[in-house]
Amino acid sequence: MDWKLEGSAQETESHVLQEQEIILEDTGEDGISESFQLLQIDVECEHQERETLPAGSATWCSKNVQRKQRHWEKIVAAKKSKRKQEKERRKANRVENSGICPQHSKRFLRSLTKKKLAEAKHSGPRLCIDLSMTHHMSKKELSRLAGQIRRLYGSNKKAGRPFWIYLTGFSADSPLYEECLRMNDGFSSYLLDITEEDCFSLFPLETLVYLTPDSEDALEDVDVNKVYILGGLVDESIQKKVTFQKAQEHSVMTARLPIQEYMVRRQNGKNYHSEILAINQVFDILSTYFETQNWPEALQKGVSSRKGYVLQNSVEWRTA
Repeated sequence: MDWKLEGSAQETESHVLQEQEIILEDTGEDGISESFQLLQIDVECEHQERETLPAGSATWCSKNVQRKQRHWEKIVAAKKSKRKQEKERRKANRVENSGICPQHSKRFLRSLTKKKLAEAKHSGPRLCIDLSMTHHMSKKELSRLAGQIRRLYGSNKKAGRPFWIYLTGFSADSPLYEECLRMNDGFSSYLLDITEEDCFSLFPLETLVYLTPDSEDALEDVDVNKVYILGGLVDESIQKKVTFQKAQEHSVMTARLPIQEYMVRRQNGKNYHSEILAINQVFDILSTYFETQNWPEALQKGVSSRKGYVLQNSVEWRTA
C-alpha cells in the first residue's frame, strides 16, 4: 500500500514540476511574479495532498519539491540577470554611438538640443530648403522628399554645431506639408522656420549660395555669413540643371560639392557615376565639414559608394 502512495506522490510532483517548467518557458519578465504565485498555489496543493499520505512519503515529497523549487528560482533569477545585463549593454551602445553622457536625462538632452538650435538661429550657419518646385512632383516623390526632410532634421539635432534651417516656398495646405505631417512624427514641433516666402526674397541675394551639381565652382568653405540653398526636388525623370537655371535667373552665386577634387570614379559593372545626392546627404556633408574642416571625411560620410565615387588615396589629398 505504501509503494502505491509513494508512486502517486511522485506522479503528482512530476506533473506539478512539468507545469512549472512550462510556465518558466512561456512567461516573460512581466509574468515572473504571476509564475511565482502559480508556484505557490502548486506548493500549497502539494502540502494538502501530503497530509493524506503516510509520514515517510510526505517527508520525501516535501524535500524533493523544495529542492526543485530552489532550482527553478535560480533559473528565474539567472534569466532576470541576463535580461538586465542585455538592457544595460544596449543602453551603453546607444550612449557610445551618440556621444552622450549616460547620466543625462532625456529632459536635459532635449533642453540641450533646444539651446544649441537657438544659438544656431542667431549665430550659426543657415540652410534653406527651396520647396517651391514640388507642385509637379508625384505622390511617391513627395513621400521621398518628406523622408529626406525628416532625416536632415534628425542629423541637425544631433550635430555638435547645428545649422538653422528654413523651409521656404512651403505652404501649410500643400500636399508636401500633409505628407510631412503623415510621415514625420512631431513635424509641427520641429525647431526651424517655415514660410511661404521664396528664398530669393527672404534673404539678400549677395548672401545666397545655391548648391547644385551643375555649378562650375566647387564649394571651398562653409561661411556663417552665407545662406546655403538646397533644392527640395525629387525628380525620378532626372531633369538636368533645374536648380542651376533657377539660381541664374535670380543672379545668385552657385557652388557644387568638391566631389571631383577629393574623389575619383570607381569602375563598376553599370559604369554609373552620379554627383546628384539627396538633400539629407548633402546636409550630412556640410555639417560634417563645418565641424571637422575636413572635406575627405565629410564626403566619405555623405557620398555613398553606389554613386560610383571613392576617395582619392589619402596620401594625395594630405599632400595637396
